[in-house]
Amino acid sequence: MPYTPPPELASLSLAQLAAEVEARRIPPVDQWTPAETGDSEMRIARDGRWFHQGGEIKRPAMVRAFSALLVREADGRHWLKTPFQRLSIEVEDAAFLATDMEVRHDGDGRPVLAFRLNSDDLVLCGPDNPLRVAGTAELPAFYIAVRHGTEARLNRSTYGQLIDYALTVSDADALEVTSMGARFALAPLA
Repeated sequence: MPYTPPPELASLSLAQLAAEVEARRIPPVDQWTPAETGDSEMRIARDGRWFHQGGEIKRPAMVRAFSALLVREADGRHWLKTPFQRLSIEVEDAAFLATDMEVRHDGDGRPVLAFRLNSDDLVLCGPDNPLRVAGTAELPAFYIAVRHGTEARLNRSTYGQLIDYALTVSDADALEVTSMGARFALAPLA
């Protein structure tokens, strides 16, 4: 079956964004307890590219399929999980890369920040998918929670979009944004 990427983020209403998020069928990896453990011989590079045995996985449908099986445990290790196997996967920074951002407003006029990932997943920022900031004031790194403990790092243009938006809705000395009723500070903790 050919892979058809979802429509451009900017063209979607909030209702369409929510429908796209809901339509993504993710296997119930949190319910699986595989007996076998091994090494996938896979790596997710800092720039979001996926590799297997040193060769880049270039088919978007393959990356999307593998990404649906990805979990991160409390100790920070990432795994590809099936009902029968749990295979380690090296992740250099974050499992995903956020490549675009749009702001929509719900029926009450509250902002909702929507992010597209390099896997073509859509993530709506809020209490279940919070933003966090790491790094330093000179070199911050922005992340959004995705699912099963995994995160997406905002690429340069996407965190630029986030900061531009934050400057329109908050004080430049205390940058913050609100999404789905949750407030997120955009300054790294000291």
